[in-house]
Amino acid sequence: MTAITVPRPRRSRRRPGDNRWTAGWIVRRLPYWFVALFLAGAAFLWIYPFLWMVSASLKDQMEVFASGLGLLPDNPIWENYQRAWTEASFGKYLMNTVIVTVVTVVLVVVRCAMAGYVLARYSFAGRKVVLGVLIATLFVPTGYTIIPVVEVSQRLGLLNSLTGMILALSGGAHVASILLYLGYFRQLPRELEEAAIVDGAGFLSLFFRVMMPMAIPVTATVTLMTFLATWNAFFLPLVFTFSRPDLRTLSVGMLAFVGENSIDWSGMAAAAVISLLPVVLLFVLLQRYFVEGIAGAVKQ
Repeated sequence: MTAITVPRPRRSRRRPGDNRWTAGWIVRRLPYWFVALFLAGAAFLWIYPFLWMVSASLKDQMEVFASGLGLLPDNPIWENYQRAWTEASFGKYLMNTVIVTVVTVVLVVVRCAMAGYVLARYSFAGRKVVLGVLIATLFVPTGYTIIPVVEVSQRLGLLNSLTGMILALSGGAHVASILLYLGYFRQLPRELEEAAIVDGAGFLSLFFRVMMPMAIPVTATVTLMTFLATWNAFFLPLVFTFSRPDLRTLSVGMLAFVGENSIDWSGMAAAAVISLLPVVLLFVLLQRYFVEGIAGAVKQ
């Protein structure tokens, strides 16, 4: 009599904690072209508002509304950029913005780097209190601080000047930048400082010649963050230029296209493109350092 062998059911090889069925595993097994097509569509939807703004900057006032979501202008009108640059004084506004942004970035980088270095490498009484106060300022809205900032600037005679605007923009807590430097400097080995001190380096020499060159990724990250925040700042520059329209920045200068009864949408779109080009260019140049700075600061 022949024995009949019954095949045993195959046992699942999936172990507890196996992440085989996660989204990453599923994506890796999809066709390459499908993933590329999906990501291309998502990227297009992401940048579509910017593309529409560029398209609107080349249309006339009626075509902006008549074309709807279309991106190709019938007859590109490059005079919109000339009108925004000359008639709306965006050349002057651009120069003001560059001055304010560059000086603010330098002040914020140096101040936040020193604060982060001291908090990361030195132990002193009240250190935890300082950290707690810095973190608490993250929950204070900007509108609550504008009144004392304006009052102090007025008493110092800096209210209607680029100097006062720079001090107001760079004098904030900038807690995120300080914490980025703190996390980065904390993970550096102590031997670096000890070797520099043996060679006779003081605090400033140790900081600027040893620590800051090693913190280039974080510096690039803080530079980009501060540049974006300052370049796009509206509230403080608006208050500081109420009586001095010639000191307006690009973001405040957008008000020049808003009239009592109408809005020059094509001119505003052209001005917006002009103001965004430096931001896009800087991000393209510093994006690698931006990612490295974030990753290095949070790695413990």
